[in-house]
Amino acid sequence: MATVIIPTPLRKFTGQKTKLEAEGSSVKEAIEDLALNFPDLKKHLIDDNGRLRTFVNIFVGDDDIRDLQNESTTLKDGSVISIIPAIAGGSH
Repeated sequence: MATVIIPTPLRKFTGQKTKLEAEGSSVKEAIEDLALNFPDLKKHLIDDNGRLRTFVNIFVGDDDIRDLQNESTTLKDGSVISIIPAIAGGSH
């Protein structure tokens, strides 16, 4: 089982929980498990094709999954997954 760190903007979909447990041997399976248990969260993480949304950054430990095997990144028992939504902005 992995621990998933939920960012503040998404906590309203998880009953204000900051951390959740998710089953799965890969990032994709863990995110699907999370979406199954928190259906309102699903649309913010997974697109209509079942893929992770491009504006959602996911880390396993300190590593961006894009630098690993993306959604197929293997999880170990006790892995920590951090969901980091992209932040737009800046100055002109």
